[in-house]
Parts: sequence; C-alpha cells; structure tokens
Amino acid sequence: MRRAMGALAAALLLGAHPAWAQYPDKPVRILVGFPPGTTGDVVARLLAPRMSEGLAQQVIVENRPGAGSSIAAEAVARASADGYTALLSTIANAINPSLYKLSFDFEKDLAPVALLAETPGLVVAHPSAPANVRDLVAAAKARPGTLAYGSSGNGTVTHLWGELFNVVTGAKLTHVPYKGSSQAVTDLLAGRIALLFTPASTVVPQVKADKLRALGVIGRRRLPALPEVATLAETGVPGFEASLWFGLNVPAATPAGAVQRLNKEALRSLAAPELIAQLAAQSIDAVPGSSEEFAALIRQETQKWARVAQAAGVKSE
Repeated sequence: MRRAMGALAAALLLGAHPAWAQYPDKPVRILVGFPPGTTGDVVARLLAPRMSEGLAQQVIVENRPGAGSSIAAEAVARASADGYTALLSTIANAINPSLYKLSFDFEKDLAPVALLAETPGLVVAHPSAPANVRDLVAAAKARPGTLAYGSSGNGTVTHLWGELFNVVTGAKLTHVPYKGSSQAVTDLLAGRIALLFTPASTVVPQVKADKLRALGVIGRRRLPALPEVATLAETGVPGFEASLWFGLNVPAATPAGAVQRLNKEALRSLAAPELIAQLAAQSIDAVPGSSEEFAALIRQETQKWARVAQAAGVKSE
C-alpha cells in the first residue's frame, strides 16, 4: 500500500507539468531589436550555437530592428509564454519607458532570464579639449554650453550618458545628436564637437593612434586595451558603473521551469573560454548573472534613467 501511494504521488508530481518535462521540443527564437552586425546582434549570434548544444534544439536569432528595440520587446511581450520566444534585451529597454509612451511594460510584461554581457563605454575628447575630467568639469562650469558632446541620437544611451554627466557634475555640456556613431566620430576627429560618449569599441583605435584623448571609462573596470585610462568612478564621477548591458528576457507568464532551463544554458554557454574570447575580441565582456540579479539591474537602471531624463528635460523626438 505504501509503495502504491508513493508511486501515485510520484506520478502526480511528474504529471503536474507534463509539457515542461520535455522542454524544449522545438526551436527557440531570440529576437534582437537592432540590425545585423550591431553589438547586441553579435552577442546573440555568438551565444545561440552554444545554447543550441545544451538545449538539443536550434536557437534561431531573428532581427526586428526599430524604435530603440521596443518593436522586438513588444513582440516578445505579446508572444506565447511557452519559453520558445526570447528577447535579447539591452540598456535601451530600460531607458525607453522614460522617453516614449509604450504599449507594454518592460519590467512587468517581460521576465528576466539572465544577464549576459556588457560592453564598456568611453568619454573621449578632441585633443584641443580639456585634458582630464576635472578640467573638463571646470571649463564646462566656467563657460556653460560652449563645450558640445555628440551622441548616436536623441534618447540613446550615449545621449543619456552625457546628460547623466551633466546632472552628477553640475557641468553644462551641449548635446549634438547624430544618426549613428560614424558621423559623430568624424566630427569629433575634425574638432567640430569637443566630446563623445560612446561604446569603447567605436573609438579605441583612434585613442591608441593619439587622434583622440580618452578621459574616462564607463563601466565597472578599466579596459584591457587602455589600462591607463581610469573609470569615471575612479575620477570621482558616480553613476557610470553600469555600461551597455545585454540580457535575455521572455514573456512574463513563462513557466519557471523554462526560465530556469534557459538561464542554465545561457550561463553554461557564457562560461566557455572560447565564447569569452570571441566576445572579448569584439570588446564585449561576458558577465553572466542570475534571473534575480538581472531583475535587480533592470529595476535600478529603469529608475536611474527616468530620474536623469526628468532632471535633464529629455524628450523623445
């Protein structure tokens, strides 16, 4: 009798979630909200084959660019909560709610699976600009609005980095938005703007060639490529510890079993030395994190950028 009851209990336990015992039994899609070749796309395409091995199912990367990744994020938020559609999320998804009226809530409608990677940023200056952060702040306070910084567009993280710098230092830098980073770098090299807040990979070659001066790293640690350049936190400027991060999210109602399996395979993949090296070659750091850690980061980042946007009066265009 006792053995029969035990067998019945085991059968009931196994039968409680019959679909998830076989998860996944078909391909998993990762939607990327940016075009092919962008940093987020690189992260997804390097990660996908290794996750495919662990899941024993194909992991397909699909680009859905537009609206600063909000098109892809909304598609995932509205997808079936079955563990087969995920979002390669970025810092942009934490910024967008403070700038745009969205039809979904990034924090509530998308469940965090794992923090994946980050790419550090740099504050770089034309050689004619102040030589260090302290002199830059002093000059910007003495002559408000005369020093201009470029970004890759209004409302982008590169724009908000500059506004955060203004807020925490009291500097008065003027924002000049560009449509992407290429023209911004060109104008910085020509001295048409004094500064640029940008992903590090965009400008490291110019810094090494002494065509631009690196004033500080946006991120938790110094860059191996430029070990002599201090982080902004080291120079006394707070708030820049988090750089351009990337994570994995699924629809909010996705069963815990599927979330845990995706987290396990993502973190296992990110621990592979070969993948770490592939990411590092693209100036991307693997920073695997749990679902709980990623949820905390999303919450902190969303609140921080809402405060910055409000304090700086940043509006969407």
